[in-house]
Amino acid sequence: MARKALILVEGHRGNGPLHVQAAQRLGLHPITLSADPTRYDYLAAESIEAVRVDTDNLDAVIHECSRLHDTYDIAGITGFAGDDESVYATVGKLCRHFDLPGPNPASIERCCDKFDQRQVLSEAGVSIPAYRVAANATEVESFAAEIGLPVILKPVLGSGSIGVRLCRNVDELAEHTTYLLGGKRIWRSSPRILVEEFAQGPHYCIEIMGNEVIGIGALDFSRPPNFVCREFTYPAVLTDYEYDSIVDVSLSCLRALGLGWGPTNVELRWTKRGPVVIEVNPRLPGSPCPELVQLAYGVDLVTEHIKLVIGAEWNLRRSRSETAAARFLVPDRDGTLVWIDGDSRAAALPGVVEVKLYIEPKTPIVRQGDFRDCIGHIIAASPCPAKTDSILQHAVNLISWSITPFPILRE
Repeated sequence: MARKALILVEGHRGNGPLHVQAAQRLGLHPITLSADPTRYDYLAAESIEAVRVDTDNLDAVIHECSRLHDTYDIAGITGFAGDDESVYATVGKLCRHFDLPGPNPASIERCCDKFDQRQVLSEAGVSIPAYRVAANATEVESFAAEIGLPVILKPVLGSGSIGVRLCRNVDELAEHTTYLLGGKRIWRSSPRILVEEFAQGPHYCIEIMGNEVIGIGALDFSRPPNFVCREFTYPAVLTDYEYDSIVDVSLSCLRALGLGWGPTNVELRWTKRGPVVIEVNPRLPGSPCPELVQLAYGVDLVTEHIKLVIGAEWNLRRSRSETAAARFLVPDRDGTLVWIDGDSRAAALPGVVEVKLYIEPKTPIVRQGDFRDCIGHIIAASPCPAKTDSILQHAVNLISWSITPFPILRE
């Protein structure tokens, strides 16, 4: 009998290892298809089978899966996105082609285009920020004036807050427009920039599997103009009214966008007019959110997702009631990391679940103003929010590092 395999399209620094480990626990052989498998250190470290293939080329990926099918019984296909969420649409198309459980690719594509997503949500009566889509600097300036500064500028396609910036005045608007339209960004088609009202208020993320809300977390970001996530906490502290309102609007998003198969992550802010949806992601949230959800509620999102992918019965029953939080380590300057210390002491603290460093000494640090700025995280859990916060702060205080500025080049 052929060995059962789980195909993973591309990889992910955090969620990739979680999927590999969960697949192996379920008796599956994980195989990663990637345009560049060397991007994902865990593949070589864990001796995970990896195949180099152009994942932007659907026919090439279908051919590779067909070749693997000669050796393995392909039980399911899923995948990850880095800065390109079109991977999820590719996964949906592969599942359709091989008659495997998977998401609707049309719904995924509609979701991944932020402009299309907002149009659909707006037509469905979901509360979203005022928005326009611009193709050039003149349109950006005009639409920003219509909406009123400050505004958010972001690429229509992308994830991880890459290219997202709060523009508080015309100078910042012009500077970021030039950056987004400049040669450093690689556009798949004509450039499109979303000009969006700055919805102000507490930020929440909602984790959904199928049509069931598993949990609601609170997000805390660094100071504008960039949006670098500083902390996640599950569950968010909410009144019954706030909780019910957030659940209702989140499920309205699913209905409007044609989602409801597998995982969905909704982000919104609680504003003066109630919940305002920032974006809907047709996927699991990135690590360490799945770990936090498991610590807080006892639901293993990754394992249950894989069960769905292979057509098995999942279990979304909550078995825990804790407060779990993750604090990200973010440098305050560019330069070369000389040393980082204290992680082992922090990890030894009662209540600390994980201390993870993403980089090693001698690594150059060039801040981008998005998730790539984080150099590590700490996870803590306890029965109450105040205790978890105290544990987390104590652990953070034990970690220190030194960054030497880059030398100034003189002409």
